Amino acid sequence: MQLRNSQQRYGLVAIVLHWLVALAVIGLAILGLWMTDLSYYSPYYRSAPFWHKSIGITLAAVLVLRLLWRWGNPRPAHLPNHKRWEISVAGVVHGLLYLMLLVIVLSGYLISTATGQGISVFGWFEIPASITGLPSQADRAGAVHYWVAIAVLGLAALHALGALKHHFLDRDDTLRRMLGMRAR
Repeated sequence: MQLRNSQQRYGLVAIVLHWLVALAVIGLAILGLWMTDLSYYSPYYRSAPFWHKSIGITLAAVLVLRLLWRWGNPRPAHLPNHKRWEISVAGVVHGLLYLMLLVIVLSGYLISTATGQGISVFGWFEIPASITGLPSQADRAGAVHYWVAIAVLGLAALHALGALKHHFLDRDDTLRRMLGMRAR
């Protein structure tokens, strides 16, 4: 398999970045919902947010890398059976997913740095707290973080349903191309 995309299929880099983002989003959602129910006396009260923040910063880096790769690497052509409305809806959903993921990362940063402390990334380095002290910063950013994350999960489900529709109902190669499989 080639590293770069071609007119017929996605390359290895695009495929790996796509699935890394998908795994990170699902994992962060599960971890985020789980950690909000932890009590102060839970052994995971401090470690769960550490991992959530570290993985979230890693997601931000992968997301930027993915956007740069996408802009510098042509996407495969749409399949002939794709309808104009499907192409339009897919474009809107992809654009909203990228935008909303960036909003989630920024709001997570604002939550984590509201008290003036930086964010430790796996204990390797720290992202400084550049924006602090805004009125109700953690609460407002927390509400944005939560609700946009819920919306992302809904859009991701729509995205997955679209891929499954193409695979099982339309019987085309849309999903196969993002799995790195050969055309039928």
